[in-house]
Amino acid sequence: MQVKAILQELDSGILEDIACFINTASPETYSGRIPTALVTIGSNVTALTRLLGRLHLRLVEEKKGEVVLLESGDAPNLKTVLKNIIRTAVTNTEGNEGYQKLFTDSTVKGPRLLPYDLNLLQEYVKHRGVKKLVLAFRDSEAFDQGVLNDLLSLISSWLDRIPFTLLFGISTSIELFEGRLPRSIVALLEGRCFEIHDAGDSVDRIYNSVQTSQNVKLWIGPHLSSFFFERARDYFQSPEGFIREVKYAYMSHFFANPLSVFLSDDISATLQQTELCEAIRNLPSFRRFCESLLDAGNSEYVRNLLSDDKFLFDEVMKNLETCLYKMGSLFRTVKTILTIQRVLKLPRVSSATELTLQAVAGELRNSSMVQDVLVAMKKLDSEGLSTFLTALQSCEGNVPDFQGYQEELAVLVKSQGSAGPLRSKYDDQNATVKTTIFEQRVNLSRTQTQLSEQDTQYTKLVERCYEALDEYLAQNLINPQELFLNEIFVFDLKKPLKDTFVPRARFAIERALSSPFDYLISASDKVEGHLSARQPETAILYQLYLESGSLVNIYDLWRAFYTITGGEEGESCDERSALMLFYRALSELKALGMVKGSRKKIDHVSKSAWRGL
Repeated sequence: MQVKAILQELDSGILEDIACFINTASPETYSGRIPTALVTIGSNVTALTRLLGRLHLRLVEEKKGEVVLLESGDAPNLKTVLKNIIRTAVTNTEGNEGYQKLFTDSTVKGPRLLPYDLNLLQEYVKHRGVKKLVLAFRDSEAFDQGVLNDLLSLISSWLDRIPFTLLFGISTSIELFEGRLPRSIVALLEGRCFEIHDAGDSVDRIYNSVQTSQNVKLWIGPHLSSFFFERARDYFQSPEGFIREVKYAYMSHFFANPLSVFLSDDISATLQQTELCEAIRNLPSFRRFCESLLDAGNSEYVRNLLSDDKFLFDEVMKNLETCLYKMGSLFRTVKTILTIQRVLKLPRVSSATELTLQAVAGELRNSSMVQDVLVAMKKLDSEGLSTFLTALQSCEGNVPDFQGYQEELAVLVKSQGSAGPLRSKYDDQNATVKTTIFEQRVNLSRTQTQLSEQDTQYTKLVERCYEALDEYLAQNLINPQELFLNEIFVFDLKKPLKDTFVPRARFAIERALSSPFDYLISASDKVEGHLSARQPETAILYQLYLESGSLVNIYDLWRAFYTITGGEEGESCDERSALMLFYRALSELKALGMVKGSRKKIDHVSKSAWRGL
């Protein structure tokens, strides 16, 4: 639900603008021209489909109209695109039965109308009281230009009877799109330009929502997180694509890791199985946990963990709850650091994603960002420290109680005689730089100015605040990989996702050609393990190709192929049909880059790829 809310928030601005344009635009306001919205989408192609879906629901709920989405494949010619417009418009609201009923009603009133006759659409518009019929061209550059010109000209002539509004999705630029249209067609259009901003931070926001939301029990590890962001950066990934990858990661963990059952909300004692307990004892984190207990002298405790399943089960439940709380505290601390950054106004500020990635990798505690925060906090004057403490009090989580420090600060400020703020000895204004020249060398030395009594007391207060903040960060900025049972609540395996979302195409093709019946249904009950005429011709030729050398005689290859497909006597198929299959299979192998013509021998082909290399 939170991810959906993020996507809706991304679309809300432009959705309101386009909806307002559609509601107010009409042929009367544009001097008889077709109201047209030109939406530039850039690389964020899926955003337009998502936007049009929400726009359609909004128009239907308000009973003002609907959106008819057209793809380039829907418009091979004018008749087909008109047929698709009418069918889509009717079935969007009334289904296929309403579409058939529309033909029946038109036959009763007069001669039967053809499925591409816009009179059908006019009757539907009157019947439904449609005020706005939006034709959305999702990939407008891909439409056949002649068909598009004819369609726009026809729509213009029907504009007084059907309330058309056009919406073009443009991946390039408005100038290039307009340059492809004849001037006579451009003169029929008038409207506004809109721009869907590239959702650059949408992936970051979705990731942070997945990692830092309340009641999260499964987190994505550092290696997998880096893999996600590398793909998002290299392939202009859409938010929907990122969400699919995250869902697949969750599915991989819950389906492949039996210990994920411990993340269930209602765990009963029936889960206390020997197999589960043995799986826990084989975890690397369990081994480290036992070693630390032995180093501390708790050998009896370790013996019970290894021998008593009930004792192990109870300890796992207890420790798992503690570890989940620590993980929640880790990401709540990340939010606290974000708040501190805004208050301190540091010159270099890390984004939420950078902090989250460092936190899940266990690198945030010793990072330069945290050190900069601590150093900047020591340099705050009394006004800045008051703002800082107030901001910390509003942070959620187990933040230290700074109320006592704030009250002490108020007393110090009240007792101050001068008008300026209190400053600690770490403040740059309480230090001077002295320059000396000795033997043609310039030496710089930093000296502290004499502090007043109030500034000295304020310095001690700042140091106590610094120690409290440093202790809070040290306790909460843990390394998740060092937690007991982290394999249950942290998923960090790249291979399942890499094999799925970055498939090895060549390996898949070679395997399919070598063992085609691993993928195809055989009509025979026999196990097809070797060359057989029942296999596809390309698979047969590929397996013969594997048995040959670097140069292959075409005639020898053909005779071997014909022996398998037609038999020695040619009882399975005639030679002409077999030759046609042979040439087709050879052409497919050439298209796959496995064979090429040989310059040495004209009647030979040479291998250009070896299996597994």
